[in-house]
Amino acid sequence: MSNAAWETVIGLEIHAQMATKSKIFSGASIAFGAEPNSQACAVDLGLPGVLPVFNQAALVSAVKFGLATGAEIGRKSVFARKNYFYPDLPKGYQISQLDHPIVGRGMIDVVQEDGEIKQVGLTRAHLEEDAGKSLHENFVGQSGIDLNRAGTPLLEIVSEPDIRSAKEAVAYARQIHALVRYIDICDGNMQEGSFRVDANVSIRPRGSDTLGTRTEIKNLNSFRFLERAINIEVERQIDLLEDGGRVSQETRLYDPDADETRSMRSKEEANDYRYFPDPDLLPVHVDDAFIDSCREQMPELPKLRLARFTDELALGESEARQLINDRATADFFEATVAASKQPRHAANWVINELGARLQKADLGIEQSPVDAEQLGGVLQRLADDTISGKIAKQVLDALWAGEGKSADEIIEAKGLKQITDTGAIEAIVDEVLAASPEQVEEYLGGKDKVIGFFVGKIMQASKGKANPGQVNQLLKAKLKR
Repeated sequence: MSNAAWETVIGLEIHAQMATKSKIFSGASIAFGAEPNSQACAVDLGLPGVLPVFNQAALVSAVKFGLATGAEIGRKSVFARKNYFYPDLPKGYQISQLDHPIVGRGMIDVVQEDGEIKQVGLTRAHLEEDAGKSLHENFVGQSGIDLNRAGTPLLEIVSEPDIRSAKEAVAYARQIHALVRYIDICDGNMQEGSFRVDANVSIRPRGSDTLGTRTEIKNLNSFRFLERAINIEVERQIDLLEDGGRVSQETRLYDPDADETRSMRSKEEANDYRYFPDPDLLPVHVDDAFIDSCREQMPELPKLRLARFTDELALGESEARQLINDRATADFFEATVAASKQPRHAANWVINELGARLQKADLGIEQSPVDAEQLGGVLQRLADDTISGKIAKQVLDALWAGEGKSADEIIEAKGLKQITDTGAIEAIVDEVLAASPEQVEEYLGGKDKVIGFFVGKIMQASKGKANPGQVNQLLKAKLKR
């Protein structure tokens, strides 16, 4: 048998760290990079006599996610104790949600590589506290425990097993990653652990409706590792079954250095954790007024922004999607349009010209040396034929280098204004044609591509300032066969 004989079934559990200032049940900071165990207070450690107090900011973030995905909002959600024993879990239990999560069923539209839309069901999204972290480096024969993360607020986003390949899994994870950043509930920093993915993977004979035994690959902190880990695990399960073995339900880790998944522990069921409602935390009741207040804090959602960019600004769907993938980019684009009144030019230059420079410099658009008003000024002068496209790129480079405060200032200082005087351009055209008799004969003989030679020479002679449209018009008029 081959891979074609098997169908992969994947569900993802994504842990998004809520962008609050303090922990979910205490006032301790969640700032990244602090000295180990310097941000773990008595509540986080579960010391006798302390009581947790729910952080409302985490609730607001969770409700925003539910609104953004069109999911059910739990009018009553209950915190439960999930009991297990691990060195980095100081209380011996994790406060989470089981039967009554804050966010219920919903649906995510996922854009695939080929542009097709795949719908992935959202099972639930629930709030919980993070555990600490076990440290194995720099400890010989021992492990260190850093409890700074203990109590950090997480939203665990659980998908239905609707995903059928590693690429689909990555597309879904990227969609969630973009969304939580867009609505400003998570910074999405995977290197710092703010966005982690667990992949539940199983296989079954193609055409079967029965789910196979699944394994869970824990704590994948990059999209590349997510794709690779799933593919490796699928291959492992196929080899196992085709050799007459069986897949064990277990938790596995992906080792990127060895490029393999390896067993971590047998997979527990919900009853193994002995869930019960946390006696120190009352149920959380959410009413219409609270949901409306959360809705008022929401930005325009990507789907609505996409429709507006394509309908009102006449952008193509592909470029509109590129712009809305990142809220800061979409905001920058809109500010550029406001400054230039040139939506099509603005889309092209934000995505390509400015985008290429940002990528090369490894900068986010929030760090761009050229702001939206400055870029809008460049596009205004391009649109009114003050400068050509080639010169516009030079102006952008000068703004990037800090050589001026505006496009007009740089154009004036460097003498970059485009030559639009027909007489001046005609004189250059005549000069180039007179100096190129062989190429003139070739063109008149039917070699139309030679016109590019003339345009290049004319632009060179004019130092790139001649209006390209007028150049082409004059050339064709003078070179009539």
